[in-house]
Amino acid sequence: MKALFIGGTGTISTAIVKRLIQELNWEVWILNRGSRTQAVPEGVHQIIADIHDEAAVAEAIKDMTFDAVCEFIGYHVEDVERDYRLFQGKTKQYIFTSTASAYHKPAANYLITEGTTLANPHWQYSRDKIACEEFLMDKYRKEGFPVTIVRPSHTYDERRIPLGVHGKNGSWQVVQRMIEEKPVIIHGDGSSLWTMTFNTDFAIGYTGLMGNRHAIGEAFQITGDETLTWNQIYQTSADALGVTLHPYHVASDYLSAVGDKYGYDFEGKLTGDKSVSVVFDNTKLKRVVPDMRTTVRLDQGVRIALDYVLSHPEECQIPDPEFDAWCDRVINALESSKAGI
Repeated sequence: MKALFIGGTGTISTAIVKRLIQELNWEVWILNRGSRTQAVPEGVHQIIADIHDEAAVAEAIKDMTFDAVCEFIGYHVEDVERDYRLFQGKTKQYIFTSTASAYHKPAANYLITEGTTLANPHWQYSRDKIACEEFLMDKYRKEGFPVTIVRPSHTYDERRIPLGVHGKNGSWQVVQRMIEEKPVIIHGDGSSLWTMTFNTDFAIGYTGLMGNRHAIGEAFQITGDETLTWNQIYQTSADALGVTLHPYHVASDYLSAVGDKYGYDFEGKLTGDKSVSVVFDNTKLKRVVPDMRTTVRLDQGVRIALDYVLSHPEECQIPDPEFDAWCDRVINALESSKAGI
């Protein structure tokens, strides 16, 4: 079996590529600009090209066909329109990575299935993914284009600690605040439900869909089965660090209002995603991929990530003094308002 990955070196796709090469004996090609060659496993074939240069990509793949083409960096309708032109007739399956944030916001029901309506007025990113899905499913219905849609939720790997409220440089600054035992902002009251998925578990579900005839023309959410509150999620990280957690709860709409001018899109990432309680019903995926299961619990995944992050400071410990100062200002402002009433 032969697969082409557009991207192939990100949080999710790296684990999938490794599983295909090391466990499932696929022939794997990746097409990207070659900026993260250190993440490419031995045995992978690489096409160095910019997917946005359609003519160059068409020339590079002109004599190639694939069992699966896997798109990980398609964000707009123009991206999937280009892919359709490039890969129509050249692949038996085209797998588009969408997002679970596309599901109805505000939530109509906390229990999410693939049949949940797609609508998110709070996040343009999600609306663009919905538009991509609609284009691809139209091509499947009218022309038989062999699309499969996958919807990840919050997937992480060993290079990052999965948290909710952080700045532009990722979650390290929040971890640093925990280590220094400073107050850590948690959106809402911390009681909403959330699901984290380690990337190697995601890879089990994804690879089970590859080359699977039952996946053509279908959408699948791929998440773990462990559901926790945000208070539990933050406490898990503090426990792994061996520190006392000092949570500071702030309403999501307040964070959105005071974060917007600093470039923090909390309306999209919180109101349109993480502040909403969700529990994913993965029955459909498990019916098609019986091997899908959670093998890395959050407490295990966080310890794996902390081991890596703490031992790779230059790669993973990116300071974010702007976000750190913003957190202090938010907390001080709220404390002042309390004192003034």
